[in-house]
Amino acid sequence: MKRALLSVSDKSNIVEFAKSLIGLEYQIISTGGTYKMLKEAGVTAIEIDEVTKFPECFEGRVKTLNPYIHGGILHRRDKQSHLDQAKELGVEAIDLVCVNLYPFKATIEKTDDFEEIIENIDIGGPAMVRSAAKNFDSVIILTDPSDYSLVLNAIANGDNTVEFRRDLMIKAYEHTAAYDSMIANYMNKRFNNGMGNKQFIVGNKVMDTRYGENPHQKGGLYEFDAFFSKNFKTLKGEASFNNLTDISGAVKIAAAFGDENAICIVKHGNPCGFAIRDNLLDAYNEALKCDPISAFGGVVAVNGVVTKALAEKMNEMFLEVIIAGRIDEEALAVFEPKKRLKLFEYGSERITLSNDAIDFKHIDGGFVFQDADRVTAEEVKNAKLVTKHVADEAAMKDAEIAYKVASLTKSNCVVYVKDSAMVAVGMGMTSRVDAARCALKKAEEMGLDVSGSALASEAFFPFRDSIDAAAGAGVKTVIQPGGSVRDEEVIAAADEHGMALYFTGVRHFLH
Repeated sequence: MKRALLSVSDKSNIVEFAKSLIGLEYQIISTGGTYKMLKEAGVTAIEIDEVTKFPECFEGRVKTLNPYIHGGILHRRDKQSHLDQAKELGVEAIDLVCVNLYPFKATIEKTDDFEEIIENIDIGGPAMVRSAAKNFDSVIILTDPSDYSLVLNAIANGDNTVEFRRDLMIKAYEHTAAYDSMIANYMNKRFNNGMGNKQFIVGNKVMDTRYGENPHQKGGLYEFDAFFSKNFKTLKGEASFNNLTDISGAVKIAAAFGDENAICIVKHGNPCGFAIRDNLLDAYNEALKCDPISAFGGVVAVNGVVTKALAEKMNEMFLEVIIAGRIDEEALAVFEPKKRLKLFEYGSERITLSNDAIDFKHIDGGFVFQDADRVTAEEVKNAKLVTKHVADEAAMKDAEIAYKVASLTKSNCVVYVKDSAMVAVGMGMTSRVDAARCALKKAEEMGLDVSGSALASEAFFPFRDSIDAAAGAGVKTVIQPGGSVRDEEVIAAADEHGMALYFTGVRHFLH
């Protein structure tokens, strides 16, 4: 009779799994809480200390670290010397190991008590997982309850092949690697400001993309904390690598204003349209005015529900992607004839953001890592007025929008906003003056009047020339971080032009 060792923290479906294994002529060995649950459910099982011939000790710290356990898992069935030694030592084979680990993540989320956290670091569990994975040639290793039925079917149907066990082995090492990475990252965050000698970035695969940025590159989507699995729904089409990066940029901007009816249009990672209105149809119409040429084939993020009326308007031009809080059934019917359009939603009334705590970027030979940037409402609310002229409430709203959009747009950038809609944007320039000029030139081409608008820059203006150019275009309010050695010159220029100038004291470069 084969033997299975069951020792799990996640006990979902473990009773049913154990019963099915017994039906397949497996003998069950179990530990602690798992044994207790099986016993209460009437499942016949052997408690671990009957196998180890040694009591569980040190408040459960040591129970499976024993040669009768690891010898039973690790000895090779294809080597007679191993079989002979196992017989000599009285070690019986363990053919299936079902283990998942102490809930370290749940513990650090609920408490800061270091003693409790330490006690929720699993030792015996990872050791058994790694032992079974190492000997996958003979042993089935299970770490995920969702694989129970898969394993039962393989055993029952004679499909328990070495290739099948190899796949489970890979999953097992991923499981322990992710677990140890989580502990190391937590300890570095607690004691080394999150910047330890090693930095581990672990994601779970959601799907393959058709390819990467280009057809000759492989690509895939990986997630933190099941964010996409729980929130992101594909309604139509297939998200490409580039779609996903554009969606990320668009939703961050559209959702930066809470529950307001905001729409952001993005092309190649940069906003080419943004507006807030009382309703989303008006917001889309205003956002589109900023740069309808660039919006062609773009990504539209809707912080709300796409209705039939909005869908009909969107259908008037080619859009590649629409991502929204939700897209209702009538809107889906409107979009159906658009073969190339891709539709995604979060299944909620508004866009859902993960608000990741970390940020990183690949560079040649490695990656740079940092705390994620945050643009807070207080930065605008508490911005320092440095000129004689004061912006009214409407102008400050425009300044807030311009400032947040600028903070989420590639440097160097400037953003012009009028009546809660972006009317001009210049981004990704090597010169801030060029960014301002490019934005105004594009606005002129679109026939947009920027007079009376608010201008934001994500970093300080080093010279007064940008202020002079803005004044020439009729800008009345400017918001920027400040901090230049020529701040007084810039302030004086704003006063000369009768502009209101605010310093936030916070820089938001995005590279």
